[in-house]
Amino acid sequence: MTMWVFGYGSLLWNPGFPVAHSKLATLHGYARSFCMSSIHHRGTEDKPGLVLALDEVMDAHCQGLALAVEPGHEDKTLAELRERELVSSAYLERMLDVELGDGSVVNAVTYVIDPDHVQYCGGMELERQAQIIAQAVGGRGPNTEYLYNTAQHLTEIGLSDPDLDWLSDRVRVLSA
Repeated sequence: MTMWVFGYGSLLWNPGFPVAHSKLATLHGYARSFCMSSIHHRGTEDKPGLVLALDEVMDAHCQGLALAVEPGHEDKTLAELRERELVSSAYLERMLDVELGDGSVVNAVTYVIDPDHVQYCGGMELERQAQIIAQAVGGRGPNTEYLYNTAQHLTEIGLSDPDLDWLSDRVRVLSA
């Protein structure tokens, strides 16, 4: 049985595990947004950055990739994903159904935001997000790199995210 992981942010361009194949996928009931304050990977406790998370929103959907884990790597992949994604417990690990491009549905490991966690910052205006992203740097590098890589990879796989496109343009201006 194939282990699937839903990628919507950095997992698109840096899965960190062997991917057998990937397929375009849609997760219903969640919206991709910069709704998590990053104090480890893309910011610090003194100067938090922002990272993407899936915020539960009625009638929303998020397009991304269903990533099939290379057979034989399931246990190691899950352990490494938990170490990476659950570093501060702001994400919740869920097994959620994602719809593939052909209409079939697979159950995928998916990391969604805990709206009760102190790092949750949903509803922030795009301009404020841009100002934070333009300046933050964390253990995995500049927050700008995270934004640009995610937006670029969404474009490369034929998906558009107008908020990420706007943020990319605005952050480039702010960083100039």
